[in-house]
Amino acid sequence: MNLNSTLIIQCLVFFALAWFTMTFVWPPLIKALDERRAKIADGLAAADKGKESLKDAQAARSKIEADARQQAAEIKAQAEKTAQALIEQAKAQTKAEQDRIVAAAKAEIEQEAVRAKNALRDQVAALAVAGAEQILRKEINAQAHADLLSQLKAQL
Repeated sequence: MNLNSTLIIQCLVFFALAWFTMTFVWPPLIKALDERRAKIADGLAAADKGKESLKDAQAARSKIEADARQQAAEIKAQAEKTAQALIEQAKAQTKAEQDRIVAAAKAEIEQEAVRAKNALRDQVAALAVAGAEQILRKEINAQAHADLLSQLKAQL
């Protein structure tokens, strides 16, 4: 074999193989690489969007939590205010009831005192009449009068 003919045939085979590769093999490989590159770029863009939406969601969550805490604090303050108002109202009702009971008790005590005074007056009047009766029945004697008055004092 001739070296020149071998070299020429190898060059022709090389160029034919290069042409075949560039025409039929290379375009699908380039297309597959471009599609892969596009998918990777889309995936990175989606990841960036996901990170941004995560940040937005976390900010929204933080705002919602802050609003919820504020509303809870307002509700708690309102409940405490209502409870305090109910306590004050109960105290006022208790005080009014206490004053009414005390007034009723004082009135009852005064009535009992009046009844006791009237009963005492009746008893004193009866004793005075009885003492006067006894004095008049006995003979008029100063010593006897003093003794009767001492007995009267003892009875009172």
